[in-house]
Amino acid sequence: MNRLELVRNEIDTILLNRENINERPEGYIHLYGVAQNCSLLAIKRKLDIEISTIIGLLHDIYTYKFEYVKDHALLGATEAENLLRDLELFSEEEIEIIRTAISHHSDKKMIHDPYSELLKDADVLQNSLYNTSFEVKHRKRLKQAYRELGIKIKLKKKDGKKKDLDEEQNEEEVDMSHSLQKK
Repeated sequence: MNRLELVRNEIDTILLNRENINERPEGYIHLYGVAQNCSLLAIKRKLDIEISTIIGLLHDIYTYKFEYVKDHALLGATEAENLLRDLELFSEEEIEIIRTAISHHSDKKMIHDPYSELLKDADVLQNSLYNTSFEVKHRKRLKQAYRELGIKIKLKKKDGKKKDLDEEQNEEEVDMSHSLQKK
């Protein structure tokens, strides 16, 4: 079994051990969604796809293994590091890249190393796609991530105003403003 599948097995075990079974689907959707976005962005940015995918899978490990806390990124970085060391399949450099990206992922306003930025962008993309009626957070980062993927979007301004979709939309442009704000 390859390293990525071993990490997936560890994540699956953590999610299956969630006491509240209603939280399991959210965990699968979020962790696997962020991991897939990491893979896609890694291809675009010419970063290591396997390491990027593993970063996405492990980024909220603390939240799903224990509970959400404000410092879940820092605590999760330590938890991920311990898991990777226990597997004995990753180099020190790879563990440090993964640990660092996870530790920075909640700090979306600061710019960090390429893998940290990849994770932040993948997380924002997944959150925006999970339920498009949720409030858009980190609007600038989200728009830049979509633009990087060649997708033009229009987000409703904070005052709720938007232009007529028929006048604004063309074949290359997707308007998500009608649903990317909490109603």
